[in-house]
Amino acid sequence: MKHLLIILSLFLFSFTVISCSDEKEESTENSGTTTTTTDDTTKFVGVGESGTIVRSTDNGSSFSTVTSPTSNNLWGVGFGNNTFVGVGTSGTIVRSTDNGSSFDNVTSPTSTTLWGVGFGNNTFVAVGESGTIVRSTDNGSSFDNATSPTANSLYDVGFGNNTFVAVGTSGTIVRSTDNGASFSTVTSPISTTLWGVGFGNNTFVGVGNSGTIVRSTDNGSSFSTVTSPTSNFLWGVGFSE
Repeated sequence: MKHLLIILSLFLFSFTVISCSDEKEESTENSGTTTTTTDDTTKFVGVGESGTIVRSTDNGSSFSTVTSPTSNNLWGVGFGNNTFVGVGTSGTIVRSTDNGSSFDNVTSPTSTTLWGVGFGNNTFVAVGESGTIVRSTDNGSSFDNATSPTANSLYDVGFGNNTFVAVGTSGTIVRSTDNGASFSTVTSPISTTLWGVGFGNNTFVGVGNSGTIVRSTDNGSSFSTVTSPTSNFLWGVGFSE
């Protein structure tokens, strides 16, 4: 099933959005992460196959390509502190500090594929194959390996209420309450793979194989299953006020 995800992902872009204003500070929630910026236009940045990076400065009405520093597939992108971070195959990490106009490679502490990246409390956390977790506390300038409590692959990571939650293979759920410095396993109510996790209104929601939906209302300490209206695979989840 991992190979099916890869095939599907090669035809999709992962997007993150920033809402910015030069008149006042505005906050935008992305995967449960609230970030504050002071630019005057809205940007969308997408990443994908063969290092592709695209960018919109007109609220997604049109996109243009951005010169990429890598030819490796990029599977996830996150934003925080006026910085975009993209992650991908072979531990690839790229970074932009000019609203996505240009990206540079960042030295990666891993050679395993990174599937997702999230931001919270001035910290970027990326997750990937074989339970890999890497972390940056300097706006993505450098990353270090974090000790992982699992060898299962982790596909997505979200942040909310000072908590990082990552999900992956065989229903794996891990959680950090110290800005990604350490993670612990959370008892999962399911054994099927979870592909996506999001946060909003004090609730984490994870989604996965065969329409699986799980939910936590105690900052990721425990999860319960939610009755799903579909048996189709769910790849991602988002939240809007």
